[in-house]
Amino acid sequence: VQLEEAGPGLVKPSQTVSITCTVSGGSVTTTNYAWDWIRQSPGKGLEWMGAISTRSITYYSPSLKSRTSIARDTSKNQFTLQLSSVTPEDTAVYYCVGGVAYEYWGQGTQLTVSS
Repeated sequence: VQLEEAGPGLVKPSQTVSITCTVSGGSVTTTNYAWDWIRQSPGKGLEWMGAISTRSITYYSPSLKSRTSIARDTSKNQFTLQLSSVTPEDTAVYYCVGGVAYEYWGQGTQLTVSS
């Protein structure tokens, strides 16, 4: 299973950002798999943001829940992270992750929030 993220790269504060993960060699509907978003800010550890299950049930980090939405498109075998009202603190590498226990990782996409 391969995952590949695609995002805007550079955005301005207060904007809403969408990052898409395309899954190949597997399916977003695979039983017992979950599809997660994890980010890593400069000099910090990994931060789990949220996930969507095979049954399209979503889970979010309490600290990001008010600004985060995760959805999937089974026709395109993709899942998407939407993050609203971004600030420079959201600058990070964003990873999409999948599997039963985080077996599959994308290479990450850099998001920079700057005016």
